[in-house]
Amino acid sequence: MTNDRETKKLTMGGDEREHRRLAMTLAAVLFLGTFQLGEGELKGDYSKLSGIIIPGFASTQLRAWSILDCPYSPLDFNPLDLVWLDTTKLLSAVNCWLKCMLLDPYNQTDHPECKSRPDSGLSAITELDPGYITGPLSSVWKEWVKWCIEFGIEANAIIAAPYDWRLSPSMLEERDLYFYKLKQTFETALKLRGGPSIVFAHSLGNNVFRYFLEWLKLEIAPKQYIQWLDDHIYAFFAVGAPLLGSTETVKGMLSGNTFGLPVSEGTARLMFNSFGSSLWMMPFSKYCRADAMYLKHFSGGIRKGPNTYQCEQKEFQSNYSGFSTNIINIEIPSTRGIDAYPSVSEFSQTNYSSMECGLPTQLSFSAREISDGTFFKAIEDYDSDSKRTLHQLKKSYHDDPVLNPLTPWDRPPIKNVFCIYGVDSRTEVGYYFAPSGKPYPDNWIITDVIYEIEGSLVSRSGNQVEGNPGPASGDETVPYHSLSWCKNWLGPRVNITRAPQSEHDGSDVQVELNVEHHNEDVVPNMTRSPRVKYITYYEDSESIPGKRTAVWELDKANHRNIVRSPALMRELWLQIWHDIHADSPSKFVTKAKRGPLRDDDCYWDYGKARCAWPEYCEYRYVFGDVHLGQSCRLRNSSADALLHYV
Repeated sequence: MTNDRETKKLTMGGDEREHRRLAMTLAAVLFLGTFQLGEGELKGDYSKLSGIIIPGFASTQLRAWSILDCPYSPLDFNPLDLVWLDTTKLLSAVNCWLKCMLLDPYNQTDHPECKSRPDSGLSAITELDPGYITGPLSSVWKEWVKWCIEFGIEANAIIAAPYDWRLSPSMLEERDLYFYKLKQTFETALKLRGGPSIVFAHSLGNNVFRYFLEWLKLEIAPKQYIQWLDDHIYAFFAVGAPLLGSTETVKGMLSGNTFGLPVSEGTARLMFNSFGSSLWMMPFSKYCRADAMYLKHFSGGIRKGPNTYQCEQKEFQSNYSGFSTNIINIEIPSTRGIDAYPSVSEFSQTNYSSMECGLPTQLSFSAREISDGTFFKAIEDYDSDSKRTLHQLKKSYHDDPVLNPLTPWDRPPIKNVFCIYGVDSRTEVGYYFAPSGKPYPDNWIITDVIYEIEGSLVSRSGNQVEGNPGPASGDETVPYHSLSWCKNWLGPRVNITRAPQSEHDGSDVQVELNVEHHNEDVVPNMTRSPRVKYITYYEDSESIPGKRTAVWELDKANHRNIVRSPALMRELWLQIWHDIHADSPSKFVTKAKRGPLRDDDCYWDYGKARCAWPEYCEYRYVFGDVHLGQSCRLRNSSADALLHYV
């Protein structure tokens, strides 16, 4: 055992990053016992854990697997050239670039002249377009990996699970054997490090992981399913999960969403609609469910079972399918009256804003009417892409042999589930469309947008909006109703804590214990300071024996940037640290106090003319520092500070 003098000697030597890593490692050695698992708890050395990252939509690099000569451009595509995302080739040879990106809209095969495949390893997800200009904008998981390195995580402990985010779930397995290889990844991680894995999924990556869990049921014997999960997966951190879909998907499908790329909206729509995954993120009703289509016997044979899609009575008694408003309001020229809409003749007359001959007819559609195909049937005569959409919707989603992904989630059968998302950002929840008079793909334009903003609905045009806004708004991309669905996974009694995101001494922490919860949203009766960003924790560890469920809401956390949030990374690290500590008295890490954990957390307090948080930080100049705050660094004994969070 290393004594105090040796510890001090080690932490004082080497560069700053090395001394922090050693401090953390020595703290683990000094204060942790042997590794063991039991009843949803983890005790021992975190070095046996692995972290598996499943990225979101458009968050994996794609590389060319063809030789494509691009006329009128000095840049060609050769094998292993970066396709997604290479902005240089996008700007100089957009037609060639599209050939490498587009898929056949019906069978999801590659373009005859070019094909692309996902890159592998951590480099495939950390930075999509490396470079001085675009690098910071395309950085996704780079900061996440940096945190892991700073805290001494070994290189083989973090495993990326990149995938071709253009494909539908069934095609991921059919073409790339993705879910089979993901299963092998978990099993290899267990053999390599001796312990289970922690799953970090972001955005669409959560849908991928959900499909994997259902696919796994058909891959292994039913009696071994739960045991396999317990052996291989310790915790699931669902970050920014579109649990009921995202309304922005509708905008991408009808008018195009460029995501900041230098392409036209029509080109973006053409590309987005060629992907089978575009329907994977559509909004759907929380009241409608589907039975599994296939059941696998112990003998390995497959029997086709009932494939029913049923909605609860609440779907028809309430409005908007559980969302805050109708998602699509669309004007269609009415020259043939109601006969123009044979596929939606069951609609009530109130759905039509005007039935006068020659005047446009406005139709409104809820989340259910979008996901079950009613909307696409209604515009089939006016949009050439609807037939493709209906084909993909039936083939790859409603008739999927493993799971209909356009149905609400149940809590995954994993010991520890943490659902994390941002709230109170302006989020698009509804659209008004009208014909543009141009051919496909520019045949629709957005005439108005409905936003949810901190518990209210507003429109871009200033018109009055009818709906049922929630107590908060979403994360700029996914509505609050979709993100917060995981609150249904909490039990009948929930402990709620609200604390500042930044370092704090505990004076602004609010706690409500044993709050009653009955399968609906939980809204705490707590105050807010307008200048403070909070994290609100909803924690339940009693309803399911041996399992824990928690929901974290981060104020103003953007959907894409949340994985780079220092506050989120700090809380993830402290929760894992809490779980492995042998003397943890509670189920979850304490929120009573938060001090600096990295040099970057230390800063100069000009009012007191010293480094802030003197208990943790000290002034220590290093050659190259350009301001006082940069010279504020963690004290050498900062590893002991982690004991405050046990």
